[in-house]
Amino acid sequence: MKLIFDLIRSVLFGIVEGITEWLPVSSTGHLILLEEFIRFESVSEGFWSMFEVVIQLGAILAVLVIFWRKIWPFSKKGEVLGIIKRDKLMLWCKILVACIPAAVVGLLFDDLIDALFYNPVTVGIMLILVGIAFIVLEKRHKGKRAQVETLEDISFQSAFGIGLFQLVAAILPGTSRSGSTILGGLMLGVSRTAAAEFTFFLAIPVMFGASLLKVVKFGLAFTASELLILLVGMVAAFAVSMLCIRFLMDYIKRHDFAVFGWYRIVLGVVVLGYFAVKALV
Repeated sequence: MKLIFDLIRSVLFGIVEGITEWLPVSSTGHLILLEEFIRFESVSEGFWSMFEVVIQLGAILAVLVIFWRKIWPFSKKGEVLGIIKRDKLMLWCKILVACIPAAVVGLLFDDLIDALFYNPVTVGIMLILVGIAFIVLEKRHKGKRAQVETLEDISFQSAFGIGLFQLVAAILPGTSRSGSTILGGLMLGVSRTAAAEFTFFLAIPVMFGASLLKVVKFGLAFTASELLILLVGMVAAFAVSMLCIRFLMDYIKRHDFAVFGWYRIVLGVVVLGYFAVKALV
């Protein structure tokens, strides 16, 4: 019976992950709140910290499915596979450059970052600060034309700059990886559409790397029920991500990100308020 309820919980976590991973609202903030009210009962100690990261692989698969033609660097010529598309190769080079800051800091300081910053106060504060940043930036950019309209126009310098913004999200939970990288792209003159797409593609190596690191630390000693719970959560995250990514790409063609800024501020206040009351009680 515990396993059945845990599978239902896993689906719920997958739904929340699939929505909040791509919208710039912080998946960490939502999962922390959700964990306060819904906890797994049939898993080992340490499973949760691994689960909340590895479940993101389901969301990543949605990116691969939706944008496969934009990111696959090889083309077919007759029966031979291996003709490299130069524009796709350059895109991946830029993605790897953007990954460098977070990869270096993550490998060296992952445990220290978790110990120092992975707490509700940090999450709540960063939700509010990044929310304010979105609102201010959108007001400043209103009516202005982006300097960089397409993915191909993103320079290596801009890619590295976006990677530095991603580093902030890697260090400070609640910042939102997608939120910080999109915000960084906008500040560097990249259009909303190009910034969002680059953020999606940047998530592929970042999340695969983060998931691998968590699995190695957790070990491969999964019980059958834990493996099932993880797979169910990943499938749910994949299905919801397919819908959410399409929604966001359609949304930003007609709207800005200010609404997400206001949402982040409200959520940040809720997080800080809830845990403040909990500490007093």
